[in-house]
Amino acid sequence: MTTLPNLDTLLSTPLHTGPAHPPRILLLYGSTRARSFSRLLVEEAARLLRHFGADTRIFNPSGLPLPDDAPNDHPKVQELLELMQWSEGQVWCSPERHGSMSAVFKAQLDWVPLALGAVRPTQGKTLAVMQVSGGSQSFNTVNQLRVLGRWMRMFTIPNQSSVPKAFMEFDETDRMKPSALYDRVVDVMEELVKFTLLLRERPDLVDRYSERKESADELSQRVNQRSI
Repeated sequence: MTTLPNLDTLLSTPLHTGPAHPPRILLLYGSTRARSFSRLLVEEAARLLRHFGADTRIFNPSGLPLPDDAPNDHPKVQELLELMQWSEGQVWCSPERHGSMSAVFKAQLDWVPLALGAVRPTQGKTLAVMQVSGGSQSFNTVNQLRVLGRWMRMFTIPNQSSVPKAFMEFDETDRMKPSALYDRVVDVMEELVKFTLLLRERPDLVDRYSERKESADELSQRVNQRSI
């Protein structure tokens, strides 16, 4: 279902309508359950992102092997890495398990190296973090996801979403019910698209002096080697 019955008319206009390609957003979730609430929240987020003019892809973690338990050319690993490189922004959503992100979610990111050849697959990309909980509201997982996003050199937007008692927030058709929690998800996705468009147009904002210097040194070494 692609309709958004909970949206107010204040959000009737897409944020991206220009000639450039739509913002590319990858969404990850952290459970392989048949009725995964982190997946349902991600699917709701993807509908909103498409409403705002983004192109979305959702990675299904089912079948992804444990990190280092299979070769890098495993089909699911390659699918994940290709999506990482394709994306300009990402949404991470994990259930809270024992006060932290799920192993299913962490395993996905543990497959992603800091660099793929000369390309850093996550650096400078935008990130929105969300979590679902079976009990009272918590921010343990989103806080951990923020730390992880920083480690992977991503630009994590200020807003975030934490959905408590997630089993009560979705109806029998697996759509999120109207509530302040839903409105917060709208806020997060709107903000993500805005920041993604901003940073895409200004890549110098996430460009680093030390990396420019390293690249210049590597280029100089290659030139010197050719001249020998």
